[in-house]
Amino acid sequence: MNGMIRRAREEDIGQLMDIYNEAILHTSATFDMQEKTLEDRRNWFFAHRGKYLLYVAAEGKRILGYAALSPYSERSAYDGTVELSVYILEEYHRQGLGTALAKKVLEEARQSVEIHNVVSLVTAENEASVKLHEKLGFAFCGKIKEAGYKFGRYLDVDIYQIVI
Repeated sequence: MNGMIRRAREEDIGQLMDIYNEAILHTSATFDMQEKTLEDRRNWFFAHRGKYLLYVAAEGKRILGYAALSPYSERSAYDGTVELSVYILEEYHRQGLGTALAKKVLEEARQSVEIHNVVSLVTAENEASVKLHEKLGFAFCGKIKEAGYKFGRYLDVDIYQIVI
């Protein structure tokens, strides 16, 4: 794996936005359809405090990818459940960054008394993400058929979970 893993910093926000916008425009990894603005990503960044973690893989000042634990639902009964997201710049795919980042946030989640459950909603055709979750010990919980429409077609979503 290239780069070092560390907590995200405010000065990373622009690069985090670029990584996510690349995924919006060119992949089915996210069902967002419109690019995010700097203001949106700033709000998202500052929402990742406490149990909502945000780590980056950095090489010098360049951010190569990130992993986040975000709220799963606004409903308070879900407070012990967080959602894992991992995004890596395309040129750094398949170099172990996603695995290293996910392992780091899961390690931190295991130390938290506030987190009981980590879930991921993975576009079923995203083979790299499916393999990552299986490698990390996530259990496949089910499939939502034709959950989203992107790039002119309906896409299934697989649900993965690991109880901490």
